[in-house]
Amino acid sequence: MQCNIDSKGRWFRGINSLILIASAGLVWWMAWPLWIAIVLGAIGLFCGYEALKGWCALRALGIKTRY
Repeated sequence: MQCNIDSKGRWFRGINSLILIASAGLVWWMAWPLWIAIVLGAIGLFCGYEALKGWCALRALGIKTRY
């Protein structure tokens, strides 16, 4: 995988990752349906992976993103 996002995109994905993982914890703590927490956590982990690697799945598929 080749780096396809700049530092601004990495920060954006990193912040999104933290927000999504925190939201997953909040959903789990409030005893809402567990699947919602699992989905939010999985998306948050994937965003964190994208931020660490500097790679965006959507850009790899040819979709133009802002950051």
